[in-house]
This record gives sequence, structure tokens and C-alpha cells, in this order.
Amino acid sequence: MTTRSIVAISAGLGQPSSTRLLADRLTTAVADGLDDAAVRTFELRAVAHDITDHLLTGFPSPALKEVIDAVAGADGLVAVTPIFNASYSGLFKSFFDVLDDDVLRGKPVLLGATGGTARHSLALEHALRPMFAYLHAVVAPTAVFAATEDWATGGRDTLHERVRRAGADLAALVAARAPIAEAPEPLGPQLTTSFDDFLRRTS
Repeated sequence: MTTRSIVAISAGLGQPSSTRLLADRLTTAVADGLDDAAVRTFELRAVAHDITDHLLTGFPSPALKEVIDAVAGADGLVAVTPIFNASYSGLFKSFFDVLDDDVLRGKPVLLGATGGTARHSLALEHALRPMFAYLHAVVAPTAVFAATEDWATGGRDTLHERVRRAGADLAALVAARAPIAEAPEPLGPQLTTSFDDFLRRTS
């Protein structure tokens, strides 16, 4: 039995965060659809300054590199953002801007978003889905938007049911792919990923 790695990225700014809560529910639903899954969740608020520094310098901090490496090595990704001004948050977009071009190529991704009202739900289709399609990810057909009222309402199409369907979608995509192999050891000199290492090597 092969353990599949599921990584969740939450761009919630608050503490506690409904965005993180949705990410947790989605990863649980994905894991329920797999024989064996290892789940890790990262909150971008913890590396917000590191992301800005990386945009300016081109070098990730150790904390940010851990998140980037986890995303690169994941068999499936859950990406959840709050919606501001009818689109994803700047923090969310900035994180995906610092990834190398091919990190998400062919990777199954489940999209989620939170917002004050259901009017913002279309942002999943007109903002998030096109961005991940551009990054060559394999986007799960079901995306989940959670408005404030969704956390308490009932009915046939409840948030719970949407989360369950979306998790099953991503689990099926992950199960259909070969597991991501361990990266091979470098065969020769590589570019440094640490600004401190770069300074030490050139001083």
C-alpha cells in the first residue's frame, strides 16, 4: 500500500480562520477516499513576510522552502483562499507566483474559497480555475465555496455534501496517478536555494 501525500494551502488571514476550517474539512474528505494518506496543512499567514522577501530577492527562507518543497512533493494539493474584491487574496496569489513554472504541472488540485456571501462564489470559476489551468494543474471538477451562512444551513446541497463530493473527486484523481517518486540526488553543481548560502559561497 502506497501512502499518498496530500498538502493543503490555506491563505486565511484571521486566527481562527474559516479558510483554514474549510481546508481541514476538504483534506479530511480527500483522505477518506484514499487507502492511505499523509496530510499536511500550511497557513500562508505564517510565511507572509517570507513570500514578500522571496519576490524581492528570489531566495526562499527555510520556512518558505519547506512549504514549497511540500507542495512540489505532494500527490495532491488542496488550495483554499478567502475572496477579496471578487478574486483570490494577494497572499494566495503571491505564494503561487514564487513556485517554479512546472511545480504544479499535472498535479491534482482541489480548489476552495470562503467569503461573506454566496455572491462571491463565481470567483472559483472566473479567477481560481483559470489560474491553476494556466499553471497546468489538473483541477478537480468540484470546487467548494463556503459563505458565512453555509456553516449553519442544512438541506440536500449542504456544505458537508459539497465537501464530500469534492474530496472524492480529488481522491480519484490522486489514486489514478503514479505516486510522486523521491527526487534523485543532484548529479552536479546546483543553484543555491538560500541567500545565506549564496553569500557564503561568494565571499
